[in-house]
Amino acid sequence: MSTASTRLPEGRYGRSSEERADRGLKVAAVVFGAALLALVGYFAYHYVGQNEISAQVITFQASDDAVRVHLEVHKDSGASGYCTLRSQDADGTEVGRADFRFTGSATRIDKVVTLRTTSEGTTAELLGCHAD
Repeated sequence: MSTASTRLPEGRYGRSSEERADRGLKVAAVVFGAALLALVGYFAYHYVGQNEISAQVITFQASDDAVRVHLEVHKDSGASGYCTLRSQDADGTEVGRADFRFTGSATRIDKVVTLRTTSEGTTAELLGCHAD
């Protein structure tokens, strides 16, 4: 005597609920991954692609009421924008902050700027550059 199989005939009743759930999870994972990739690409483009001005402080010289800062700026040709500098005293209190504008067709600018301070500054810090 043989025992009857409790298995349903293949292909007769469609997919099982487990197969449908697995497929739904795969689709959801692909959609979520694509959305995450698009979001990362969007922020990367705006951070790297839109930042047309970068700079660095080469040297600075402090006096009682000002800090002279040698600033090297790299920018796209024809781009305009500004860089923000600040100075602090020995205690860490901010004694001066100013924006310096850069325009023109030059892609590299070496410039000495004067940052006025309320007392003697001991630092010259570049806070960032922004394109207009």
